[in-house]
Amino acid sequence: MPPPAGSQVSRVPAQRTPPEELAPPAVAPVPQRPRRRLRTVLTVIAGTLAALCLGGGVVGYLLYDRATTPDRSTPAVVVDNYLRAFLVDHNDVRGNLFVCDGSAQLGQLELLRSDLAVREQRFGARIWVSWEEFHVDRHDDYADVRVDLTFSAQIDGIRQTDRQAWKFTTRLGEDWRVCAAARAD
Repeated sequence: MPPPAGSQVSRVPAQRTPPEELAPPAVAPVPQRPRRRLRTVLTVIAGTLAALCLGGGVVGYLLYDRATTPDRSTPAVVVDNYLRAFLVDHNDVRGNLFVCDGSAQLGQLELLRSDLAVREQRFGARIWVSWEEFHVDRHDDYADVRVDLTFSAQIDGIRQTDRQAWKFTTRLGEDWRVCAAARAD
């Protein structure tokens, strides 16, 4: 179409796009991932310490449990531990850890301990109780344990000793327990 009559057409010279606008923009270098060696090392150290602490806690608990659980593994051991708790330490609570539940016949041993206390007061001397050998006669879940108890005291500078034979009857349930004690003939 031709321009209308009487109008002037102005022409604009064509402009060229500068070459830098035609070229695609330069690609920025891909940022490198920051090195996280320190974080990895700290994570490994923290994990190792946590595992060591957890393992140490478990080992500590097992050692504590083993150290505080009374040993009732054999008839002789349970009698030894019972005598130590009852006659030497005078600790009834600890002694009861080695006794059969409800059916224990330990009256004679209780009388012996009472008699020893009376004699200590009367003579003003400490009486030591000891024992050496255990003779065990086992029958399935029961065992008789014979032991000689030795009583020693020093009165007026003179050492005195007495020896008594005792028989302890033990029974195996979950573990060994003392069920009866009597002086042996």
